[in-house]
Amino acid sequence: MLAVSCSVSGRFPHDGYTDLVGRQDELARLAAVLGESRLVTIVGPGGVGKTRVALAVAAQTAAGYRDGPWIVELSGLRDPALLPNTVAGVLGLPEQDARSALAALLEYLRERELLLILDTCEHVLDACASLAQAVLAVAPRVTVLATSRQQLDASGEHIFPVGPLPVPEAESPAPALAGLEAGGDAVELFALRAAAAVPDFAVTTENVADVIRLCRRLDGIPLAIELAAMPLRTLPLAELVERLDHRFALLSTGRPGALPRHKTLRTAIEWSYELCSATERRLWARLSVFAGRFSLDAAEEVCAEVSVERPDVVNALIGLVDKSVVLHEGGQYRMLDTLREFGAERLKSSGEEDSCRSRHIARYRAMAEYFGAHFADADQMNRYRELREVHANLRAAMEYALEPADGPLDAAAGAELACSLYGYWQISCLLGEGTYWLTKVLDRFTAAGPERARALVNRGFLRSFQGNVDDTLADCEAGTAMALAIGDEAIAARGFQHMMLTLTFLGRHDEAAKVSEEARSRLRACGDVAGELMLLAQLGHLHQLAGRPAESVAVCEEGLALLGPGSGEQWVTTYLHVVSGFALFQMPGREADCDAALRRALHGKEELGDVIGIAYALDVLGWLAAKTGSPARTAWLLGAADPLWERGGSVRFSATAIMEDFHQQAAATAREALGDAEYDARYAAGTSYVRRRLDAHVGGGPLRLEIPESR
Repeated sequence: MLAVSCSVSGRFPHDGYTDLVGRQDELARLAAVLGESRLVTIVGPGGVGKTRVALAVAAQTAAGYRDGPWIVELSGLRDPALLPNTVAGVLGLPEQDARSALAALLEYLRERELLLILDTCEHVLDACASLAQAVLAVAPRVTVLATSRQQLDASGEHIFPVGPLPVPEAESPAPALAGLEAGGDAVELFALRAAAAVPDFAVTTENVADVIRLCRRLDGIPLAIELAAMPLRTLPLAELVERLDHRFALLSTGRPGALPRHKTLRTAIEWSYELCSATERRLWARLSVFAGRFSLDAAEEVCAEVSVERPDVVNALIGLVDKSVVLHEGGQYRMLDTLREFGAERLKSSGEEDSCRSRHIARYRAMAEYFGAHFADADQMNRYRELREVHANLRAAMEYALEPADGPLDAAAGAELACSLYGYWQISCLLGEGTYWLTKVLDRFTAAGPERARALVNRGFLRSFQGNVDDTLADCEAGTAMALAIGDEAIAARGFQHMMLTLTFLGRHDEAAKVSEEARSRLRACGDVAGELMLLAQLGHLHQLAGRPAESVAVCEEGLALLGPGSGEQWVTTYLHVVSGFALFQMPGREADCDAALRRALHGKEELGDVIGIAYALDVLGWLAAKTGSPARTAWLLGAADPLWERGGSVRFSATAIMEDFHQQAAATAREALGDAEYDARYAAGTSYVRRRLDAHVGGGPLRLEIPESR
């Protein structure tokens, strides 16, 4: 047995270990193949254990990859267009510039040495093949390991088939038990899983023949064996084998091995399904609407048609966990792909698919709506983290609602969901994906109306941070004009707010100031506090860029006062501190205030994991160090900021001339004081430290740095 992590998506290894039975020869051969081929696909039928084999070989070979093995679980991905975004997200790459997710991913991988595991590719084969080919072409030290029920059919692909576990030939007790002691076969797996179901179970001379018969009937397929072990809680082994034999005899005229392996697994799943109660069967089907993990609360809300059914959901979920149909991991639940697919078939045939998907959409729409409507509230980060944990289900809900174009579900709900997530897309740095979903909304709503107006305005907002300012302004202007025409004051107010930001980035400061006045008047009339707070941060930045630092500081202080003391809001608060720090740097005698503002900003940005925000704070702290006579600290801080700009895919300070001038002046001052060699060494030390922290950081959580007080 080999201990191997079964966590999905992220850098390997993780906590949470299970046992892989056998496969030692296969693992040795696979490790050798990975040393010779840069694209390897583990191919085998559903339920054979491809993912566990991939994780096990990652554990064995991890030391051979400088930047580690990374696992990207794809079963929850439905739209192949989002494959690059999914991989980039697992690697912790923000989508904060005009590049596509694929371009950003390839640029990141170019100098990396890692094993990229694409797990469960069969439903997005073409996309995985294209991605693998693109990666291999630009990243010579990256190896791609895929798992799939069929090959990618990509150039240079090495196919590594994985079959079922071996089943002993002998049914007589002595040879069979000797084989069990040697380990590595289907009987050992059954023994382990049966002991988990019935603690005092053991394979003995009395029952070994029945165990072998059962394993042979199931063709040694691990998932089928694991499912078959669970009924031992209520059925004696001999009766379990007899029932299973009868079931297969109906399909194969009683000849073991007469069914193809995929039908063997299917039959085992159907048999497990029939052993479930009617309530458990119904829940199995309904749970198939979830993508990836789900909570108990989510299962109750989505899978109960009426509130009185909720206790039934809880009891049935416990039953499905006991039967290994649903896995319980870290307080969350998930279904294996093969079992989820079976449930989806049952849900479709039941006639309940649309109603169940509607409840799924409603749950995640409500979460998104609350977050959007209460964006600047004290519980912002708790709500944000809740959304981050259910990202796969947010995607699924939008896809259910927005596709197909003639589907029975409510497209307006999908539009509301995508638009309400405006702040989520920004905090999570998923600007590219947010733009993708808003474009889908626009594709569905082609006529003038609130859905189209809001999607245009919000897409313009996201695009403004990606450097695509010309398209941004067109979106903002079109959406605002449409909102005014249909009389939607709330959308129009946000439209003016976003337009002001774009004009600021374009350097059209006088126009931005005028639009700001219009935006603030409208936001106040609508009672849009979150919009007004974001506008104040934008206005502070405008004043700072226009050479009015005192006005910038005053506006930022007004925003912080509007939030109130002790506010738990993080996103706008940290940007108010960043902008205030910029402005205070330009004001003689305010160095201590500047340092305090930037440190508050840095702490908040670290908690958010906002790499661009951290880069802003570190860079300006570097300017401040040069101004106050600490050139070594300047070099370290500017070096530390460099990989953050790179990871964010952003040109430093979005190529804003005044900000870049301050950066260059600080760098020149420090270089002159230290000399080229010392400056370069300090700069490289800062860069190296932050790059190590970034490479160890999994996206979506805090990124905490230890900044030296002096250098």
